[in-house]
Amino acid sequence: MREITGAVIESSGMPVTIEALQLDDPGPGEVLIRMASAGVCHSDLHVRDGDWVRQGPVVMGHEGAGVVEAVGVGVDGDLVGRAVALNWLAPCLRCRECQRGRQWLCQDSPAYRHAGLDGTPRVSRPDGSPVLSYLSIGTMSTAQVVPATAAVPMPDGVPPEVAALIGCGVSTGVGAVVKTAEVRPGDTVAVIGLGGVGLSCVMGAVLAGARRIVGVDVSRAKLDLAASLGATHSVHADPDRPDATVEAIRAATGGGPDFAFEAIGSPATISQAVASLPPGGTAVLVGLTKFGQRASFEAFPFVDGGRRIIGSNYGSAVAAIDFPRYAEAYLAGRLPIDRLIDRRLRLDELEDAFDRLRAGAAARQVIVF
Repeated sequence: MREITGAVIESSGMPVTIEALQLDDPGPGEVLIRMASAGVCHSDLHVRDGDWVRQGPVVMGHEGAGVVEAVGVGVDGDLVGRAVALNWLAPCLRCRECQRGRQWLCQDSPAYRHAGLDGTPRVSRPDGSPVLSYLSIGTMSTAQVVPATAAVPMPDGVPPEVAALIGCGVSTGVGAVVKTAEVRPGDTVAVIGLGGVGLSCVMGAVLAGARRIVGVDVSRAKLDLAASLGATHSVHADPDRPDATVEAIRAATGGGPDFAFEAIGSPATISQAVASLPPGGTAVLVGLTKFGQRASFEAFPFVDGGRRIIGSNYGSAVAAIDFPRYAEAYLAGRLPIDRLIDRRLRLDELEDAFDRLRAGAAARQVIVF
């Protein structure tokens, strides 16, 4: 057992407290990670603000990278000392979806229990009371014990901040384009919402060879960043004139995008993504809404025009294959992940980072340990 420091919320909707905690040794099938970096994702904000109700107390964070310091029984000892990115949906490798090669849909991941492989927490307070770890990896802490299938070795030379973003936002956005939607060279793409995931969609569209890539956001700074990452056109969205935004997307894509990626998780922008489509177009829903929210669209033109809506979870990632692939693309200069990072911060600055997320003022913020 060792002492660690972690960002804990007592229950969804409550502020973060930075606490001294106790961490168990890794059990069978688990590894001990010394955390190097953790991203601040909008999904963390959903839990922090109570949009997604989660049991507590829980160590926050699900986007992270670090170094393996110890392994449990049954885990290859050669992992010790390896730099890894963390997979927030550690696959069980046994369920129907894992056996079909769709690990991003694993139905028995330990992530759903926010605990160790045996279902019990690996973290506790000094008085011995248990503390959960969000999605079984709780990356906003100085160290964690995680399932071995959550730890994906990275190629040499990948900075920990980049590896952390590969573990969630980059795989979610790039994978939505190249894996879920299978965008082809010459296709036209619109990306609505240019946070870390939306900007990763832009980078994915560049990788896929899209002919037109339209960034859509209310922030001119984010539109400029998207352009520097390869967006060919920009639409400065006006929340008070949604129809005008749709018309601007259609104009910028020459009649409507083949694929419209919604990367916010808002019913209003989901409707805009669908409304912007030409006949045969596809809306790809990447952003996650608050629990219970619904979006709507006009049914007749949707059916009459053969349009489609598809959901993309985690960019259809098979982490053991895709994480290293994205890392190699970064090292080759084809995936400039480091340019998504607009702030590096300490763990005790997390509440301020959440404020920036609420204000829509952040691309990707990373905690550096």
